[in-house]
Amino acid sequence: MSSSEPTFAELLARCSRSAVHLEMRDQYGVSDESEGFRAWLRTGQRDTDPASETWAPWVELISRAVARGVVVRRARIISEPVTDYIRYEHGGTVVNVTAGEQVRWLPRRRASDIALPGNDFWLFDDRLIRWNHFTGDGAWAGQEFTEDPAATKLCADSFEMVWSRAIPHDRYEIN
Repeated sequence: MSSSEPTFAELLARCSRSAVHLEMRDQYGVSDESEGFRAWLRTGQRDTDPASETWAPWVELISRAVARGVVVRRARIISEPVTDYIRYEHGGTVVNVTAGEQVRWLPRRRASDIALPGNDFWLFDDRLIRWNHFTGDGAWAGQEFTEDPAATKLCADSFEMVWSRAIPHDRYEIN
């Protein structure tokens, strides 16, 4: 990230109404999750303590935004049967919800007729997109920003369509 690019915390701090996140991969290989994921594969145990060293910064960031009136929503499009990574992610989502995020899951088969952007994204106040780029194996490959009206409309419209079909976290069961 160049020094001119805002951090996620800065983006969220500038946000006044909404921050939405669309995730569309079945596997992420981001380095800061790798140790926890490997431990979960070995033990089946996941850190779900909102005050833990891993979660506390995120919980504080989201909680502050929600307290200011920002609605934070996350939707995940997932293949079924789900991957081990999605099981791991699902197991930790209770912390996202505790922080104040609203989270929903959409089985990929129910997303076939939705026009979706090519990358995961965060959309802030329906005007600024932070594209999240990943390599083929799910490693972080950088970010990109745009305020292009056509792209922001695509992201807002696709997110709302996904959201309307998706299952709230507390009702989505993994078999």
